[in-house]
Amino acid sequence: MQTSVPDLAHTHARPVHWLATATAMAGVVALAGLLQPGPAGATAAPAPRPAPDAATAHYPLECAGAPSTVAQRATGDLDGDGNPETVAVVHCEAGSGTPPSGIYVLTHGKGAGTPAARVVATLVEPSQLKNVSGFAVRDGAVRATLLGYSSPDVPSCCPDQSETVTWRWKGGAFVRTTQGEPRAA
Repeated sequence: MQTSVPDLAHTHARPVHWLATATAMAGVVALAGLLQPGPAGATAAPAPRPAPDAATAHYPLECAGAPSTVAQRATGDLDGDGNPETVAVVHCEAGSGTPPSGIYVLTHGKGAGTPAARVVATLVEPSQLKNVSGFAVRDGAVRATLLGYSSPDVPSCCPDQSETVTWRWKGGAFVRTTQGEPRAA
């Protein structure tokens, strides 16, 4: 039986053919390495700023001439912009007793001549007569245990109510959620 298939003797590769193919491939790889895009320097996000310093902020407290004290502070990115905010628990200094606290969210001041940190939100007003315990900033939320009083007859040294609260940034404001009803401390 005869076939009409042509002689394929010319398809046998010789060492010179392999050498030429390897040289061509090396050239293509080298050229591809030279034509890679440069680093994305212009599109890289800027490094986050350090958290605002709670000691440099002016707090909306009425202390009747007494200084205020930053009792606790914590930092974290609360609004998802990549820069940390500072949350400060602040109260007026008192010679005795337990002065009520305020909880304030701080960000960096804008422009020259402004404080390094500025209050952008008040989570707890001192007029609410609350003390703060168990305070933390985690996972984009502020968590605290607020201690309060069931009546004006309870001494300020000894709060008799406790509630655990969380604030989370949603829709341009801090939204407060409470875990359970206030309970006796």
